[in-house]
Amino acid sequence: MRQFGQPRGQRLFEGILINAGVSWAILGLAALGGLLSERSGIINIALEGKMLTAASVSAAVGIQTGSAVLGLVAGVVAAIVLSLTHYALTQAYNLDHIVSGMALNFFALGATNFLGSRIPASSGVAVFPGSAFTAALLIGALLIALVMVRSRFGLRLLATGNDPEKAREVGILTHRVRLQAMIFTGVFCGLSGVAVMSNIAGFSDRMTAGQGYIALAALIVSEWKPVRVVVVTLVFALFQAVQIQMQGKPVFGVELPSEFWSSLPYLVTLLALGGLLGKVRPPRGLGQP
Repeated sequence: MRQFGQPRGQRLFEGILINAGVSWAILGLAALGGLLSERSGIINIALEGKMLTAASVSAAVGIQTGSAVLGLVAGVVAAIVLSLTHYALTQAYNLDHIVSGMALNFFALGATNFLGSRIPASSGVAVFPGSAFTAALLIGALLIALVMVRSRFGLRLLATGNDPEKAREVGILTHRVRLQAMIFTGVFCGLSGVAVMSNIAGFSDRMTAGQGYIALAALIVSEWKPVRVVVVTLVFALFQAVQIQMQGKPVFGVELPSEFWSSLPYLVTLLALGGLLGKVRPPRGLGQP
């Protein structure tokens, strides 16, 4: 329990840590989903749409049933369905991966807005604690790291993402590998979206607020490596927490406009990407059929 007379700086620091923990789970889980997709060779800028769909469906089911478990399952299933749609568009119909991703993002915006207008009052939705999603992030990153280097599926995943043509020549069913990867992408993006919903305990239009794009940037900065994803998303999450806590607070006696703090996470994202421009090497088979 917070004590009266607690120094303002300590309260501010505690608030930053609490908010960073929530953002860390959201960004990290989404980035892990993107990692699996892109390691298989499928470009995935649709993380935002998958997260938003999962958050909205989870809120709707949670409100109707009063069950956090059913809300979680519904959100994850919704993200898997969208992820499989992305797979079908890019692999079965050979649609450009970026075009497909943007189409899914726009679809998610419209569909969730429509769904949100029909969701009743959302106060008191049963949700899981933020610590559960943080644990899922850490366990998920560890499992992915082990799978990628110590399992047959992991080696096939890396082979498919690096050179799909050679992978097919040695008998790897690249479409099956990519299908499996996209299912797991849906699981992680679904968990991330449910974490967003749990943070506000209800529905809000466009509630993901661009965090899927930040997660994608974190994935690129981390060079598609699961352990680095955990570290990089923590750094990004800290900047997100700073912008939340510093809204309306003076810095050295000067109160900066709220627009500055709101843009801080995106500015950091752009600087991070700009600093690594030309230095980061994506999987060689990324975007190839």
